[in-house]
Amino acid sequence: MKIYVTRRIPEAATEFLTDHEVQIYDANHPIPRSLLREKIADADALISLLSDWIDAEMLDAAPKLKVIANYAVGYDNVDVDAATKRGIVVTNTPDVLTDATAELAWALMFAAARRIGEGERFTRAGEFNGWGPQLMLGQGIREKTLGIIGAGRIGTRFALGSRGFDMKVLYYDSERNETLEQELNAKKVDISYLLHASDFVSVHLPLTKDTKHLLDAHQLFRMKPTAVIVNTSRGAVIDEKALIAILKAGKIAGAGLDVYEWEPDISREFFEIDNVVLAPHIGSATYQARGAMAELCAGAVLKVFAGELPPNIVNRDVWVNRRP
Repeated sequence: MKIYVTRRIPEAATEFLTDHEVQIYDANHPIPRSLLREKIADADALISLLSDWIDAEMLDAAPKLKVIANYAVGYDNVDVDAATKRGIVVTNTPDVLTDATAELAWALMFAAARRIGEGERFTRAGEFNGWGPQLMLGQGIREKTLGIIGAGRIGTRFALGSRGFDMKVLYYDSERNETLEQELNAKKVDISYLLHASDFVSVHLPLTKDTKHLLDAHQLFRMKPTAVIVNTSRGAVIDEKALIAILKAGKIAGAGLDVYEWEPDISREFFEIDNVVLAPHIGSATYQARGAMAELCAGAVLKVFAGELPPNIVNRDVWVNRRP
């Protein structure tokens, strides 16, 4: 079988695939769309990244394709309906990056609350002249209200990290989260109330047609002037123009972002704002998480080749009528 991988991933995973022909796009940037279309023309499996847009047009160029193993927990870059119609299995990498992403969300929250990015630039520029009572005052975290937008695996793990800070926890989700309610006495609320009442807000929603720009200007302007918002999910869940406007106007204290609406392009306006911490989409960037993600992708490909159901399949409906 021929497997195409759109970027070099940890070798431990590709070693599982040595019985098959594996081709890898060996560059440190996303594969050009035209080249990807050419490379998958005779591929049986594709291991893709979130930066690869796999739509119906791309799938039509790959008549032999049996499985798309997406190297991410989110799969908004794959047209799952189009894949299902063509009998192609789609898988993702759940669970293994939960801790890593939750940890980064906390890192961004601390950094934005205590102005770490701003302070680091200030210090590197040689402007630090000694301790001062008004120097770089930020927001404390203990006993504040934490708002979780999206209480799935990562949102839950992030929220549970608040136990050491005696925080009041609110969450917004389509379903009740009994773990948060039992462990933290968290309250399920609507998004408007959460934004109005929270001192810190962390976003953990997948990107869908319903969540795109869920946090628009109308919602963001509900936040406290002392509030901090963190996003480690998908950039387009927040209306970036609205976020830039409230940051520039000082309507909130700060933001910590790991994802962007048009990434890899980032609005130049963010670079001009002191009270925002910018990370290069590294939520899952630990050796442990990235290695496990790669192994999940390789394992899913081998399962499909063996005629077995991958446990991390996204489109289970395709399995009943899968192609031989």
